[in-house]
Amino acid sequence: MAPQRLLVHSLRPLLRRPLLSQQAQTLARPTRASQLRLISTAEHTVEVPAKPSLGWRIFSTTGRALLFTTVGFAMALAPAYSSAKDIINPLTDAETLDVYTPLTPEEQEKEDFINSFPLVAELRQNPDFVESRPHLKIPPAWRSQNLTGGALLGPGRVTVPPLAFNEKGGKSLVQIFHVGPDMCGHVGIIHGGFLATMLDEGLGRCCFAALPHNIGMTAKLEINYKAPAIADQYLVLKATTTKVEGRKAWIEGRIETLPKDGEEPTVLATAEALYISPRQAAMMAKVYPVA
Repeated sequence: MAPQRLLVHSLRPLLRRPLLSQQAQTLARPTRASQLRLISTAEHTVEVPAKPSLGWRIFSTTGRALLFTTVGFAMALAPAYSSAKDIINPLTDAETLDVYTPLTPEEQEKEDFINSFPLVAELRQNPDFVESRPHLKIPPAWRSQNLTGGALLGPGRVTVPPLAFNEKGGKSLVQIFHVGPDMCGHVGIIHGGFLATMLDEGLGRCCFAALPHNIGMTAKLEINYKAPAIADQYLVLKATTTKVEGRKAWIEGRIETLPKDGEEPTVLATAEALYISPRQAAMMAKVYPVA
């Protein structure tokens, strides 16, 4: 057989097979794209999911945006809601006694000593006095921005929240507290400015119940220092309302040491003050809890 005829005879089986186009060969290969698109051939069909409509995509995107905005807005308002709730429903005097729990052995020691002192027991038996921890009436979110209710409270300063006894009608007040070594002006001696701050606040709190809407602001405060106040000791603040005229109240007071058995207390500072209930006291009473 001639070589040409032999070549044609050997190629004849191959020529009978249908040749696939380059495009068909490409589609027939298993590729990643072929798993995601619709590919129709003589052997199989892969279905492609329908593309969401434009209206649905707009609705879905808008819904997610509104959901995330609402959640973010609610999270931002949570602290404000908590503060508003505390203002509308402030703690009662009795509740302020239960809300404080000593956190350290030092605090527990100071707390136990104050509660065991005879003066405290005497005041608790007097029905004319109401016991409280007035600084704890301040909403928790505000205490960090309050001097006596936040910055001055804590280890080394005013160790435990002061314990106060108010005579009904704003007649008098007795407050007991412990002062640590971090409140000094000179080494070992309590700063006179701290004593002035406690007198200003204590005398004002004494007369609140005698003023309109239980709110008063300092108009005059005169202080006389009598003796050095040694650090790391218990102190007693006593105040008496001497006169009330309309929106004005005059008060006298002092800070003295907590006397030991058989000893007289040492007077550290005395004060006289005038407090006036502001004309907008009715509005202020809705914002500031009586503390």
